[in-house]
Amino acid sequence: MLANFLSKSKPINFIVLLAFFFCFFLLAVFNTFFVDSFNIDELLKIGIFFLLFLGIFFFYNFIISKNNLTFDNSYAFFSFTLFLSFTLPSILEYKILILILLHLLFLRKIYSLKSIKQLIKKIFDAGFWLGICFFIEPLSIVFFVLIYAGIYLHQKITIHTIISPIIGFITPLIIYFTYCFWFDNIEEFQQLFYFYDVKTFLIYSENDSIWFVGFILLTTLLSLFIKSPKALSVNNSFKKNWILLIINLIISLLFVLIIEDKNASEIVYLLFPTSVIIANGLEEIKSSLAKNVIFILILIGVITHQFLL
Repeated sequence: MLANFLSKSKPINFIVLLAFFFCFFLLAVFNTFFVDSFNIDELLKIGIFFLLFLGIFFFYNFIISKNNLTFDNSYAFFSFTLFLSFTLPSILEYKILILILLHLLFLRKIYSLKSIKQLIKKIFDAGFWLGICFFIEPLSIVFFVLIYAGIYLHQKITIHTIISPIIGFITPLIIYFTYCFWFDNIEEFQQLFYFYDVKTFLIYSENDSIWFVGFILLTTLLSLFIKSPKALSVNNSFKKNWILLIINLIISLLFVLIIEDKNASEIVYLLFPTSVIIANGLEEIKSSLAKNVIFILILIGVITHQFLL
């Protein structure tokens, strides 16, 4: 069954899951791009989309395995792949996929702070990637808190660790300002700092994403209750990363709440912390039957959404 198949992180697991995702991907792109006609430009666009997705999966798995955020299994990758499949119709845009990839590059630096090796460079890079994300999506600045949370949990707060992410953050902004100044378009740069008033904290009220978000958050909450007592009882690097995951979840949820034009694409910011937390909760469940039920529910939910809704 699924629980046995996913209990190890073998290459075949990732190949099968990627093939499964590719089926959903083909369905989404044909429904989106080839309804009226078939042309080379659209085919090229789809090829670029798929390469971006491969990059997203690569960096996701790299962060998980490199920083030992889960045991040696494919639970997190399964959850991430299925959850990402759910959001496919909403994220088939260059801007969104590039933003997801940049966000993972940012997270890669954050979760690697447990090692003191090239610490200042990592902190600078985290600020740099977030700076690039900022001029694509200004509200991503809320993730700045995650940089200092990572520094506080894994390293020491010093003048160097305080200043380095700020310098990294403003570096791409200086480059972008220079570009706008050269082409006499300062107004475009200034628009980055015009934040709208947050008038509502409702996530979704009229589309079918509400049950999906609710399921993810409920499963994540249950996983937190299951895993946290054990994770917080031992003072090691995983305990610090577990706290960092919780902070990441809270910031991601805040981002989803305050984003203005909700179309389900912003849900992807929740997928990294939730999939890792859910995987850790599943690791604590001894019953294979219970795990299989959860996996099958996720699978049925995504398939139902793709083919019936």
